[in-house]
Amino acid sequence: MEVRGQTVMGETESRNFIEQIIDKDLAEGVYDTVHTRFPPEPNGYLHIGHAKSILLNYGLAQKYGGKFNVRFDDTNPTKEKEEFVESIKADVAWLGADWEDRLFFASGYFEEMYEGAVKLIKKGKAYVSDLSADEIREYRGTLTEAGKEDPNAGRSVEENLKLFEEMKEGKYADGEKVLRARIDMASPNINMRDPVIYRVAHIPHHNTGDKWCIYPMYDFAHPIEDAIEGITHSICTLEFEDHRPLYDWVVRELEYPHPPKQIEFAKMYLTNVVTGKRYIKKLVEEGIVDGWDDPRLVSIAALRRRGFTPESIRMFVELCGVSKANSSADYAMLEYCIREDLKLKRPRMMAVLDPVKLIIDNYPEGESEMLEAPNNLENEALGKRKIPFGRELYIEREDFMEEPPRKYFRMFPGNEVRLMNAYFVTCTGCVKDENGVITEVHCTYDPASKGGNSPDGRKVKGTIHWVPAKEAVKATVRLYENIIDEESGVYNEDGSLNLNPNSLTVREAYLEPALADAKAYESFQFVRNGFFCVDYKDSEEGAPVFNRIVSLKSSFVLPKKED
Repeated sequence: MEVRGQTVMGETESRNFIEQIIDKDLAEGVYDTVHTRFPPEPNGYLHIGHAKSILLNYGLAQKYGGKFNVRFDDTNPTKEKEEFVESIKADVAWLGADWEDRLFFASGYFEEMYEGAVKLIKKGKAYVSDLSADEIREYRGTLTEAGKEDPNAGRSVEENLKLFEEMKEGKYADGEKVLRARIDMASPNINMRDPVIYRVAHIPHHNTGDKWCIYPMYDFAHPIEDAIEGITHSICTLEFEDHRPLYDWVVRELEYPHPPKQIEFAKMYLTNVVTGKRYIKKLVEEGIVDGWDDPRLVSIAALRRRGFTPESIRMFVELCGVSKANSSADYAMLEYCIREDLKLKRPRMMAVLDPVKLIIDNYPEGESEMLEAPNNLENEALGKRKIPFGRELYIEREDFMEEPPRKYFRMFPGNEVRLMNAYFVTCTGCVKDENGVITEVHCTYDPASKGGNSPDGRKVKGTIHWVPAKEAVKATVRLYENIIDEESGVYNEDGSLNLNPNSLTVREAYLEPALADAKAYESFQFVRNGFFCVDYKDSEEGAPVFNRIVSLKSSFVLPKKED
C-alpha cells in the first residue's frame, strides 16, 4: 500500500490511501468537509469485518472534523427484521461510533427514489421490461460477448411511465415486470448492461408496512441515499469496485449538485472463522450454536458476549490497517489484542476448573483466617483483597501426581510447594475411590511460611492456586476452541462447514468467594487459566456462568516496526 508522509507537529504521520484521496479533495476544493456513513443491510448480525468499516468511517469523520451517519440499507424486505436493526444499533454504539442524531433508513427515501426513477424514464434513461430474471440474465451476455437489447427497450416514455405507475399500484405479480436503466448493452462492464433498478415485491416492509409493492435495487438506491445525505466519501469494500461506474451514472443522471465519491478498500478476512450470514443462519437454525451471539462466532454481539472489549477491536483493526489488497489476519492477532487490553485492567483471581479436594491435616479443624492478596501484580492501583483460608481447599486436579515425570514441580508425595498468597505445604499422599480416581490430596503446612515465604529462606519451585472449599463459589465455566476444525480447513468437499467437535467444553468449577457478585460482562483473569467474562444470557443469581475470552498463552508475535 502506498503511504506518504505528512508532517504533524514535527513528526511524520502515515496516511493510508483513503486519507490521501480525502486530503487531495479538500486541497482542491472538491469538498469543503468530510461526511461518511456506515450503511448496513438489516438482514443479519454484524461481524468482525463490519467493525473495520464502522471504525474506518467513523474514524475518518472524527479525524477531519466531519459528520458520520448510520444508515440502514433496508431495500430488501424479504430478508430484513427489526431484530437485526436493533442488534446493529447496539453493536455500532458499543464500538464507540457515535452517530448522535444521524440515524437514517433507505426506506425513508423511497419517495425520492421513485421520483428519481420517473426522472430517468422521462429522460429516456429507463424502461419497463417484461423479461423474466432468467431471460434478463441470458440477454445480458458474458464477459466475452456483448448483451442483446431488451425487446421492451423501445417503449415510449409515456408507456413506460404508465407501466411503472401500474407497478407501483400493485397491478403486476412479483417478477412480472421490472424497471431497467438504459445504459449500454455492449459495455465491457456487465453491471452497466441495462441493470434492473426496480422490481415488484408484494412483501410488507419492517418500516413502511404495505405502502410499497415495488422496491429499488441496492445499486440504484445506494448512490441516491448517499447524495441525499450529503455524503462526500462513500467508502465500501472491493467487491463494489466494478459497480462504481453505475454508482457514478446514477448520481450524474439524477443531476445531484455535489455527487459523492465512492472509494473501495479491502475487506478484513479472519482465518478459520465463520462470517457468512448464510452459514451462521444455518448454525443457528440447526441449534449448533446458541444464537447469533454464541461466543464461538465472531459476530460483534458474540465477541461482546464472550468478553472482548471495544478497545481490543479497535487495536485489532488498527493493526490490520487499510489497504487495496485482500489479505487475511490470523485469529491469534485478535486474541493478542484482547490480552493486551485486559492484562493491566482486570483483577487476577483464583478459580479451580477441574477440582480435587486438598486437606491440610495439621491445620486446626474448625478454624479459618483471612489472607491478603494483590489484585494485579502489574497494576498496584487495583488494590488488594481478602481471601478466606482453612483446612480444606480445592486445587486443580492436574496439580497433583502420584508418580510425576522429571521437572514436575507441583504436588506429589514428599514434595513441598507454595499455595499462592498462603503457606508452604508438603504433600503426604492421597485418597482414591473404588475406581482408582483420586478424591482427596493430603498435606501438612508450615505455619511460619504465611504469605508464601519461609523465614529460614528455603526455596520451593512450585506455586499452585487454590480456593477455600467451604466458601468457594460454584460456577459453570465454558472453554472455547474455534468452531471450525483448523487442521482440515473451513469447508468439507460437499461445501458444508467442517465443524470442530471440541469447540465447546463445559466445566463445573469453584471460584474465590469475591466472584460471587460478579455482574454480566465483567471480566477477570483466572490465574493460569485465562481471561473470563460473566455471560449475560445464562448467568443467574447464585449460579454464574463464565465464558473464557482467551487463554494466557499466545502464538502471535507483534511484528517489529521498521526503522
